[in-house]
Amino acid sequence: MSTFNRLHLIRQVDLFTLKLFVSAVEEQQIGLAAMRENIAASTATKRIQDLEDIAGVKLLERGPKGVVPSPAGAVLLRYIRKIFDDLDDMRAEIASFTDGMRGELTIASARSIIVPFLARELGDFSREYPLVDLVVREQENADIVQTVARGEADIGVFAAAHELDLGGVDVTPYRRDRMVAVVPQGHRLSAQPSVSFKELLPENLITVSAMLGAFRVAAKRLGVEFEPRYTVRSAGVAVSLVEAGLGVTVQPECLVSHELFGRVAMLELAEPWAGRRIHIATARGRELNPIARALIKQLLDRPRDEPAS
Repeated sequence: MSTFNRLHLIRQVDLFTLKLFVSAVEEQQIGLAAMRENIAASTATKRIQDLEDIAGVKLLERGPKGVVPSPAGAVLLRYIRKIFDDLDDMRAEIASFTDGMRGELTIASARSIIVPFLARELGDFSREYPLVDLVVREQENADIVQTVARGEADIGVFAAAHELDLGGVDVTPYRRDRMVAVVPQGHRLSAQPSVSFKELLPENLITVSAMLGAFRVAAKRLGVEFEPRYTVRSAGVAVSLVEAGLGVTVQPECLVSHELFGRVAMLELAEPWAGRRIHIATARGRELNPIARALIKQLLDRPRDEPAS
């Protein structure tokens, strides 16, 4: 065989031959690959032999049960698949100029981010790109990053926390809000402008399950084991229990309705960890598709230090 010549490869090999090679590997027989690509078996054999001559190395190992890629063929296969993935992305991006953006986008986030921020922004995005199907997965904060890293969601929006493993994602700052204490009106703490976590611990601290880990870490720093009497799944339930006089809670400020201010008091939480930083996660090293890029641009173009209005 001749030695590899990159320019010769570019000039002589067409996309159909590359596709035929992929089919031969997947079908494990050149004859079946020929049927799949609707050409004669002899033509398929000739095209693959020509590809091997141009590459200068054997690409398929032939045996009684069919063909398998050689070590060099496995390398070529990996690059061919990337070429076709890039072509699909190119086609989708070019089509967006003529047909309008279309496709599916999966977003993973937590309720405490979806309700005050993402819901309205996803609604605006859906109206601007009506041919895009948005799939929203509500998850606990700790699960969002791993879902994106595994490729099960295109975008994740999560609250930063020291225990999160960010090794598989790229992270972009999105916006900030803060944690506040919510106590019943008339409570002994209600007249204070701020309160520390230490002052809240003797109270019946009603905890949303997603915050349990953070509260245990904060309590441990104070030398206390934290086991709440009430653990609930949503901020709304926690605030309702506070309103009923069953305890106090800590919640993102954006989730505490102003309509409740006659019945509960909201206090600044005087803790270094009370500032909540919200980030956008995408899979590390993976090029974003046009839909994901458009949504992230929209999210970042909004003011990030206050809820969407």
